[in-house]
Amino acid sequence: MEKRFKVYVYEEGEPPLVHDGPCKSVYAVEGRFITEIEKMRTKFRTYDANQAYVYFLPFSVTWLVRYLYEGNSDAKPLRTFVSDYIRLVSTNHPFWNRTNGADHFMLACHDWGPLTSQADNDLFNTSIRVMCNANSSEGFNPSKDVTLPEIKLYGGEVDPKLRLSKTLSASPRPYLGFFAGGVHGPVRPILLNHWKQRDPDMPVYEYLPKHLNYYDFMRSSKFCFCPSGYEVASPRVIEAIYSECIPVILSVNFVLPFTDVLRWETFSVLVDVSEIPRLKEILMSISDEKYEWLKRNLRYVRRHFELNDPPKRFDAFHLTLHSIWLRRLNLRLT
Repeated sequence: MEKRFKVYVYEEGEPPLVHDGPCKSVYAVEGRFITEIEKMRTKFRTYDANQAYVYFLPFSVTWLVRYLYEGNSDAKPLRTFVSDYIRLVSTNHPFWNRTNGADHFMLACHDWGPLTSQADNDLFNTSIRVMCNANSSEGFNPSKDVTLPEIKLYGGEVDPKLRLSKTLSASPRPYLGFFAGGVHGPVRPILLNHWKQRDPDMPVYEYLPKHLNYYDFMRSSKFCFCPSGYEVASPRVIEAIYSECIPVILSVNFVLPFTDVLRWETFSVLVDVSEIPRLKEILMSISDEKYEWLKRNLRYVRRHFELNDPPKRFDAFHLTLHSIWLRRLNLRLT
């Protein structure tokens, strides 16, 4: 892939809606990818469209929401913009019409990525959609679409408490499990109903008291509960990986990132939502040997969920491109 894969970035459009994106927010991965692929120095970008394996539609859904959304829960202005943009590039270039968009991709971490992709039937059904909100019940198709890891970077950097260090690796873990977050979506109410402040070994809060630190709890817990909210994706999964707290995935229809090459069962615990009442029993049944095995694997895969400037081999930027490359080859690894 590193020698052959080339991306053509359409030059139509003006910032901030196109060629720009958020780099300091919960949707930072969206802006960081756009920024990096736009850089002239990246070896994956080609300015010769005839050499490209894929074509990137470089609009930012997050910025479309920020600048076009009118506060009435109507995504129509966003879809209109995307529809017009596809019409523009398909008029100026032959590539979209040649494949009905099958060798094109969009990328979005905002919750409204799937809604925005409905602007064009070919974009939704044929193109490669790279999205954090990878919900298989809402049209996400893992055979052609790609899950983008939701990486929160307030201030543009990982919180210092989550940076890799010997102190983090050696820190004590007095709590079996931990969660703190708002009650929304179908899964979190079940978790809070059964475990909210019920067990001192598993602190579960709706909202963490102000005198307590969220990341301190993550660093002090063996397992971190990662339930879906309104949408299936959550930055909590990546924060758990950074804090070496084994993620406990509690979700329905969530297609996890990079499943072509990563075996999530080797560094996380996948629990069916129906088993939430048995969470403590399930976690207590994990032997010390298996827990240490999961933790070693978690340290190893961390690099695949990091954003670097400049990007490094096997980091989130490269694995995202690799996932797109596999979809372009119509190949999934087993």
